[in-house]
Amino acid sequence: MQWYLEVLKNYVGFQGRARRKEYWMFNLVSVIITIILSIVEAVASIDPVLTVIYFLAVFLPSLAVTVRRLHDTGRSGWWFLINLIPIIGGIILLVFTCQDSETNSNKYGLNPKH
Repeated sequence: MQWYLEVLKNYVGFQGRARRKEYWMFNLVSVIITIILSIVEAVASIDPVLTVIYFLAVFLPSLAVTVRRLHDTGRSGWWFLINLIPIIGGIILLVFTCQDSETNSNKYGLNPKH
């Protein structure tokens, strides 16, 4: 939960680098919250209003942590736009976010592991 809150605190911080753990823990908690909201909406037989509100609330933090994660692997944040390519783009972005950090420092800052 600590990593999730750290990302929310730095919700428009597109500068710097994000560790794999920070990126994946944020996404894990986000998916769990989305599932819980979807279940609540299904049980209450309401439109997916809560899920949409949550999505809008975490859109910028999610985008920012993805850009910082790409920076950590030595890539520009513009690589996020590869998602626009159906299927293949998402797979490529997944591979990029799973890769290890560049050692020591790169043009985006110091390695957050050290």
